Amino acid sequence: MTATRYLYLARHAEAAPDETGLTPAGREQARLLGARLRDGAATIDAVQHGPLPRAAETARIVATALGVEPREHPAAGDYVPHRDGVPVAYQGFVDQFDDDDGDRLAAEAVERFTGPAGGDTDRHELVVTHAFTIGWLVRHALDAAPWRWLTVNQGNAALTVIRYAPERAPSVLVHNDTRHLPDELRWTGFPDALRV
Repeated sequence: MTATRYLYLARHAEAAPDETGLTPAGREQARLLGARLRDGAATIDAVQHGPLPRAAETARIVATALGVEPREHPAAGDYVPHRDGVPVAYQGFVDQFDDDDGDRLAAEAVERFTGPAGGDTDRHELVVTHAFTIGWLVRHALDAAPWRWLTVNQGNAALTVIRYAPERAPSVLVHNDTRHLPDELRWTGFPDALRV
């Protein structure tokens, strides 16, 4: 028996330059994300996060607002999820990252975080992660070419929601939604050229 899984994906909030945690603006982004999820229509059943400090601190702040204990999972980490077949225009970008475990972690993220939930009760799960991982999971939901993770961008503390209903294709309900953030806290984490 399976039920619908609602996968909430949030990129970590704005990181401090030394990447040891969040900036004051980042802590406020995380607080506002937690408030939005706490006051939303659904109750979040679980919060998972990647191992890096920026994701862990974001998850702690959000989970506190939700009254949920966050759990770390390596598949929610920061890695290049796929390198093969990347168009030449993107190759230089991908080559600057030195990780050999990305394919394995990307497969583990799909296995762990996607698909309908077991049991007969709908589940709402939040994963606080990184831009590349969200891009990979959105690409997977849309059944796009593997390299297309490169073209899916996320702002800090932005929310994406994917619905996995039994016997149906995944449905991206919300992507890169920052309506919980005031103007001055939006668009962080984006290069200037991508801001609209």
